Amino acid sequence: QVQLVESGGGLVQAGGSLRLSCAASGRTFSICAMGWFRQAPGKEREFVAAINWSGRSTYYVDLLKGRFTISRDNAKNTGYLQMNSLKPEDTAVYYCATARQAYIDYDVRSWNRIWDLGSVDRGQGTQVTVSS
Repeated sequence: QVQLVESGGGLVQAGGSLRLSCAASGRTFSICAMGWFRQAPGKEREFVAAINWSGRSTYYVDLLKGRFTISRDNAKNTGYLQMNSLKPEDTAVYYCATARQAYIDYDVRSWNRIWDLGSVDRGQGTQVTVSS
């Protein structure tokens, strides 16, 4: 298993930026694909973005392309989610997760599927609140 701890959330005004971090320990983080999810109050969990083990390939939900950037530093066992031009509708608890399987397709359905199946290691989440 990979133990994950998110940080960097907080309260920010609309139009502002936050950088979330995901510190990993345990099973080798550098060989795992990593993703970010979010869940707003009263809403279903939503996949946000994913990055492959090397960091060379990334994938985003269309709605967030251009505003969010996923990255990782395997030397530091840390993943990141840079969020710019934040909107009130971005308010949610943000979770990072690593895939337990060696191969995964980079699309919304596949990532939601492995989360639902429990085939991820994930953190406890960090709250992001965007005020209008």
